[in-house]
Amino acid sequence: MHLSYLHTVLQPTEGIQKVSSLAWAPNNAKLAAVTVDKVVHLFDESGGKKDKFKTKAADPNGTGSYLVRGMAFSPDSTKLAIAQSDNIVFVYRLGAGWNEKKSICNKFAQSSSVTCLCWPSQRHNEVVFGLSDGKAKLGMLKTNKTYNMYAHPDGSYIVSIAASSSSNAIVSGHIDGSIYKFTFPDQEGGPGAGHSKLLQHPCTPYALAWGESICVAGNDCKVVFYDSNGKQLQVFDYSNDDYARDFSCCAFNPSNDTAVVGAFNRIYVYGFNSSKGAWEQVAIKQVDNFYTTTSLAWKPDGGRLAAGSLTGAVDLYDACLRRYKYKGKFEFTYVSSSAVIVRALSS
Repeated sequence: MHLSYLHTVLQPTEGIQKVSSLAWAPNNAKLAAVTVDKVVHLFDESGGKKDKFKTKAADPNGTGSYLVRGMAFSPDSTKLAIAQSDNIVFVYRLGAGWNEKKSICNKFAQSSSVTCLCWPSQRHNEVVFGLSDGKAKLGMLKTNKTYNMYAHPDGSYIVSIAASSSSNAIVSGHIDGSIYKFTFPDQEGGPGAGHSKLLQHPCTPYALAWGESICVAGNDCKVVFYDSNGKQLQVFDYSNDDYARDFSCCAFNPSNDTAVVGAFNRIYVYGFNSSKGAWEQVAIKQVDNFYTTTSLAWKPDGGRLAAGSLTGAVDLYDACLRRYKYKGKFEFTYVSSSAVIVRALSS
């Protein structure tokens, strides 16, 4: 997998302006980025800035001293869920186009701070989020009600959360290093639901994503891949690399066979070799003066990667295995071993 810098869609600041979350709409049409100023910036698929809006505090009469902890688009690309540290998740209706009026269609108020969020791709009316008291919650859009999925026995803060590609399960990373797994029932209210401790990671799993395997990384300078049962598959150890720093975020491409892990001035790239049944380090992308990579998001067609930094920059990268032109009329971009983007050169 080759990552080639395209352009910076959100310029960096002179100080700290952390990009706290990035999210692509499943239809590829919109990229959302939010920083510590609590303003959501919206870009088109090529990175052109189209719109922005300021998020709302849970208490309209409060001080507004909250942070956005996570964002995710709905599977139909018309809604955006926003997790906030002031104990609430808002779901905004953005619409399919750029000219539709924005409105809040759901509010999920909680008793403790919301720390992370994901929206399983096959669960159109169910958003999953974690809390600082160690509970994982399910927000139901149809009823506007919240349900407990499970709670950490010691109330350990949830730092990360990720859904399987099938949307049948989620995993949550806790500050004590534990990772729990929740499996959804086959049908609403049916049997099969359950949760259990999946594994104990050596450090806090700040970077957590689920693709072909479960990728976990943190402040011990190691990237570890586990299977869905919690068995350790591979470890990439950078503790002897003088330039390696803490890992902060990770993401899988839509085909789930390439993982990117963000760190200080670097993006680490791993590919799954299906013939060997093993993960391989493909590249280390050095990005000088980018500082800590705070968020990563892969475009659903696999052709672009967005990366956010501690200073507020959002960079776009072209992602492909190879590219060639056919008879001067079409361009074929292979974004994984099983996916190709075909573009008519006339367009």
